[in-house]
Amino acid sequence: METLLAQKIDQSGTYGKRLYEKPSADRNGVSTISNKKGGKDMISKRLVTACIFVSVLLFFCGGSHAAEVIKIKFANYMPIMHVNTVMMAKFVDDVNKKLAGRVEITQYAAGTLLTAPKMAGGVASGIADMGLAHCSYSRGRFPVMELTELPLGASSSYILTHAINDFYDKFKPKEWDSFHPLIFSASCPSTIQTLKKPVRTLEDLKGLKIRGTGRSGDIVKALGATTVPVEMMDMYESLRRGVIDGNMGPFEQLKSFKTGEVLKYHSVAWQAGSGYTFYVIFNKNKWNSLPADVRQIIDETAKTYIEPWAVEWNKVDLDGAKFFKEQGGQVIPVPEKEIQRWVKAVDPVISDYKRDMVAKGYKAAEVDSWIQFMKERISYWKGQEKARKIPTAYEVK
Repeated sequence: METLLAQKIDQSGTYGKRLYEKPSADRNGVSTISNKKGGKDMISKRLVTACIFVSVLLFFCGGSHAAEVIKIKFANYMPIMHVNTVMMAKFVDDVNKKLAGRVEITQYAAGTLLTAPKMAGGVASGIADMGLAHCSYSRGRFPVMELTELPLGASSSYILTHAINDFYDKFKPKEWDSFHPLIFSASCPSTIQTLKKPVRTLEDLKGLKIRGTGRSGDIVKALGATTVPVEMMDMYESLRRGVIDGNMGPFEQLKSFKTGEVLKYHSVAWQAGSGYTFYVIFNKNKWNSLPADVRQIIDETAKTYIEPWAVEWNKVDLDGAKFFKEQGGQVIPVPEKEIQRWVKAVDPVISDYKRDMVAKGYKAAEVDSWIQFMKERISYWKGQEKARKIPTAYEVK
């Protein structure tokens, strides 16, 4: 600091040298800087020098404080090229530009900071300031929101993403109070994908080990298969080695995680499936520490990403279907009559959820109102998807 201050002051060619000039002692033992013009001039110059020193010191201290940038660590378990990571990279870039010099968000993708099962806990404890994962990886932590992962009849991510954000905005479940949620999205509806055995009926599922997590795992079990909760990042190897016989997933995963290279069959029965509910959350203490205007800008920017994220989900689902077919994969349309059997088979998943929530202290009528609200929003956004001509993998009449 002494050298730096000296360099700054010495730009005039005068004060730097004088500031660090070796003092001499007068007859009374008082240290002085030599001055031929006498005591008064010397005192004046010493005062000027002291003032300049203090001013420069204040400049550096104050300037350093003013220039301090708030660093925010954003954990995301998804691969770098996944739609979620790409979309969040745009969001991060957008926020960083709007808050340039004040806030800097850094996204840590591909599980480099937190893996999916540890995301909610890691954000809550402050390992990361922000995090992206889905509710099924921490079953029981967000019980109300798990309703959005039930088989309620959404045929696309676009529909489900909007319905989920509407659900949160209306009910604001208390389970999120220890976080600050920014935005939610959903994958496209999952259905059965298999390695060796084509699935056309419920009977075809018996004895198969199918990957599923959270409420999606309940759906797999209700359809008659054995649920295996493999983490997404381990699924390719689990399929390749034959640890599992298939997956309960959307078209999108076939390309995003390259599982379309090993899976051979995709049975179209989305009516009995559901999507995964993704969240982007802030650590509550970190969020509260941000200036009010910064919080407002981040919140408002996040909301602008609901629509494009939903549209992009639909697009990558279509890309996944194309990729799968290019690998030689077969898409199996389950007949309507058989689909009704599948829908009936998964009905208990909804009633089990209701029973679970009543056991937690919620009233049955309250849970029914959540389900009814979701169904209404799904119906509304189905109409919006059609009116806005949003491309979707499943054409719904």
